[in-house]
Amino acid sequence: MSGTSEGPAPATDLDRAAVTDSDFNTSSRTDPQAYPEPTAYPEPTAYRSAFVAAPLAMAVVDREGLVVSANGTCGELLGCPSDALVGRIAADLVDLASDARTWHAYREVLRGRQARLRCTRRMKNPDGQSLWVQVTVAPLGSGEPGVLLSIADVSSQRELQARLRHLQMHDPVTRLPNRTLFFERLSAALEPEAYEQGGTGRIGLCYLDLDGFKAVNDTLGHRVGDRLLAAVAERLTRCADEAGFARGSAPLVARLGGDEFALLVEDSTGTDQLADLAEAVLKAVQSPFDIAGHRLSVSASIGVVERHAAGTTPTALVQAADTTLYWAKADGKSRWTLFDPERNAHRMTRQALASTLRPAIERGEFVLEYQPLVGMEDGRLRGVEALVRWNHPQFGMLTPNRFIALAEEDGSIVPLGRWVLATACRQARQWQLDHPGEPPIFVSVNVAVRQVWDSDLVADVADILAETGLAPGLLQLELTESAVMGSAGRPLQALQALSDMGVHIAIDDFGTGYSNLAYLSRLPVAVLKLDGSFVRGFQYEGTGAPPNPADEVVVEAMIQLAHRLGLTVTAECVETSAQASRLRRIGCDTGQGWLYSRPVAPDRISELMARQAVGNP
Repeated sequence: MSGTSEGPAPATDLDRAAVTDSDFNTSSRTDPQAYPEPTAYPEPTAYRSAFVAAPLAMAVVDREGLVVSANGTCGELLGCPSDALVGRIAADLVDLASDARTWHAYREVLRGRQARLRCTRRMKNPDGQSLWVQVTVAPLGSGEPGVLLSIADVSSQRELQARLRHLQMHDPVTRLPNRTLFFERLSAALEPEAYEQGGTGRIGLCYLDLDGFKAVNDTLGHRVGDRLLAAVAERLTRCADEAGFARGSAPLVARLGGDEFALLVEDSTGTDQLADLAEAVLKAVQSPFDIAGHRLSVSASIGVVERHAAGTTPTALVQAADTTLYWAKADGKSRWTLFDPERNAHRMTRQALASTLRPAIERGEFVLEYQPLVGMEDGRLRGVEALVRWNHPQFGMLTPNRFIALAEEDGSIVPLGRWVLATACRQARQWQLDHPGEPPIFVSVNVAVRQVWDSDLVADVADILAETGLAPGLLQLELTESAVMGSAGRPLQALQALSDMGVHIAIDDFGTGYSNLAYLSRLPVAVLKLDGSFVRGFQYEGTGAPPNPADEVVVEAMIQLAHRLGLTVTAECVETSAQASRLRRIGCDTGQGWLYSRPVAPDRISELMARQAVGNP
């Protein structure tokens, strides 16, 4: 390194070079008496007077590192007459050889290859008290050989810095370490050198949130709330001290903000240790607090994480704890919950799916499969239900129960529903064109209530029918019973407009809700699809259970009611011929289920239509 000799050199990393807590050491390299006498440099009288009278401890050092002269302040600081310092090894006086980096930089300054060295050292004064000094080594200048070593007592500045750091790193309300210090300690604990040299190599975290604290703040004010937080902090600290009594080191207790606290356990011994700590914290917090004449009761929800330190990051650990805390609150509060990787994986998958839903529609990752709807009397194909699938590049083929609810939550059900409707209508029209000699089959498409509210469903349907050329009578729209039976205002107007257009409206999963049958008669509904739970009651073969006549009575009554209202009935989840026979006997119109076919690709429907055309249904 090189630098200018004019003016103070800019601060470098060496300005903060290795601080040691030990006293300065006597060199074991060579006896100072073995060194040649230091070179005496002529000094102008004015400079000599300033040197001697200066309040800053200073010494002139020759190129060999030996003290040539020292002022009285330097002698006082080091506890000996200044004359006694002449000939001593300067590096030993202030422990410059204690670390390799500082020693190398010092040698570079002596040789004239570096402009300046500044470092901080801890040493003892003649009274035995520790003090911090800043050591500066710089060339004498004006071509003079040797360097000037100066020593400044910076203990008061260090103490001020320590006080300021304490204020910066601690919460003023509870006096606990704050979020900044917590993450500093956590980051240090996760450094490889912190756990590879010994210990268990594991780390644990209890992430705590108070239940009911907001009510205290809102009703009694922030002053009482702060006193409550301070009281909670005292109890948490007591729990940590008791937990660390047998181990020699207590968990770090920190306030992360608001009513959130954390207990960090370094070198944890396993989940049992964290569970015991969480139990102790729950009991401690649940005991009533007497604050400002009020007897206050709160509880806590705690997320507990314990794992190997290797491969863990501060962010990942805290995120896992925060997620687990959310689970504890969702499970009923006033409890602790242990991190579950499988539960977290499901949550992460849900988040990943939600974040990629809209782009997936644009990328064309969705496909449709079709399940036949078969006439119960003749077994012929009458229509198909379009069922959407997500061909996810990471998770594979996903069924609707994995993503439809997410699509309804974030509104992406609107563009997805529009795509499903257009694709299904286009395919139905193509089947009609490919099999002109056969009666055309209808296509049934599921519609979410949000599609009715958040889009102009009537206009969308009209546009798609016009674009594809499909007759309105060949389109059936399915809505759930709860959605249809609660329709009023705009949804009801939309259903009526679609019915007037010639589109059939079907109630899906009928029988699962509490239907107002009188209201049903006033809705523009054409089809009831019986929920599969009714049909499964018909499946007696192989179960060993005798038939329950009530099952058929209930289903028969619903079918008769529907027929009296001018509606047709489709039975879902038909899996056996016995079910089909009973449904046929009581008058069900169409059936859908694995007895006839699972959901299949469009070409399989084409094959079914072709076989039906030649008399092989």
